[in-house]
Amino acid sequence: MAVTTIQSNNKLIKFTQQINREFVRKNLFRPYMGEGLDSIIRIANDLKQGGEQMNIPLVTKLTGSGKSTGTLAGAEEIINNYGMRAWIDWLRHAVVTTKAESQKDSADIFGEAKPLLADFVAERQRDELIQALFALPTESAPTNLGTDEGQRINGILWDQASAAQRNTWVSDNVDRVLFGNAISNHVSGSTVASATSALSVIGSVKLTATTVQMLKRRAEMCSPKIRPYKTEDGYEYYVLFAGSYAFRDAKTDSTIFQANRDARPREGRSMDGNPIFQDGDLIYDGVIIRKVPEISTFTTNTWTTLASASVSGRVEPVFLCGQQAATIAFGQMAKPTFRKEDDYGFITGTGIEMAYGIIKNFKKHPMYVTNNSTGAQSLTNASALVQWGMVTGFFFASIDS
Repeated sequence: MAVTTIQSNNKLIKFTQQINREFVRKNLFRPYMGEGLDSIIRIANDLKQGGEQMNIPLVTKLTGSGKSTGTLAGAEEIINNYGMRAWIDWLRHAVVTTKAESQKDSADIFGEAKPLLADFVAERQRDELIQALFALPTESAPTNLGTDEGQRINGILWDQASAAQRNTWVSDNVDRVLFGNAISNHVSGSTVASATSALSVIGSVKLTATTVQMLKRRAEMCSPKIRPYKTEDGYEYYVLFAGSYAFRDAKTDSTIFQANRDARPREGRSMDGNPIFQDGDLIYDGVIIRKVPEISTFTTNTWTTLASASVSGRVEPVFLCGQQAATIAFGQMAKPTFRKEDDYGFITGTGIEMAYGIIKNFKKHPMYVTNNSTGAQSLTNASALVQWGMVTGFFFASIDS
């Protein structure tokens, strides 16, 4: 029997009009961003009328004892204040095509330009915010400010910092950095160990109920004080941003697991409202633990000094934040742009541009260390650069095998 076959050029090909785009995670910091002074990540728009730098005033509380009936004149207290500078730079990106290529297109690929560019901006800002939270404070402008690549992250990037710069950061922030589960991991009397030495003694200490509580106590006891984040119902919380692996260890800790399984209200939603069954933020002892998977990604791909920092292996940073932990200073919000050199309308180009800078808030502030034996305080640095609204923690966090 002779069977007729279809020649390859005559075979039916169906082209779907729906285009699959690679997943880009939304900015998981967004619920804690706002223009108010009570925001964890403050959005400041003061540079929209022009300027490259923004000055952000920081003021500490009054600490004097005051007077009763004694003479007050001459016993007034100074207002301890500091102006933190933030620099902005531009971020631009675009895609281009021609009428010739559009004519060949079966699914309007170029029609995806705007959502792809929006995803690009969201992803870049999220990643730069993570890097800013881990950057070391400096009063200098960003290293690559104004270059072709630009640098919108203010501070010394962790992966580009020298050992001496990291040691200075630990010394300046000795009361708001925690290595593992012991303050003594980086403080012995009035002597501050190096960042490398402190990381090496973390061992296999994970993010657990115990270490979450220690991070919270560091925030409560440090000076200047870290102002807790307040919800609309008036309750005070700190928010702890953790990568996938550190979050995994917190979620599987028996104490945190039981508290979120049994103690959190469900409001009639049963399984849907239980974070053990539906992945979401954990809450324990007044700390909201929010997973930001890209923190783990940076630890693996960029902050490579943490890969084998501990004697037990991989270490991840976590960031416990109160109000005003960081600022995003905008010179221009994201706006669409279009190519003008269009060769008589034959070339089409769509772009996006914005100007901003991201900075972890800090203040130049005298740093004292308390002797664990005597309780006496000694001045270690009269002009320490202290991160204003957050405590940084380091914990063992192995990669799944």
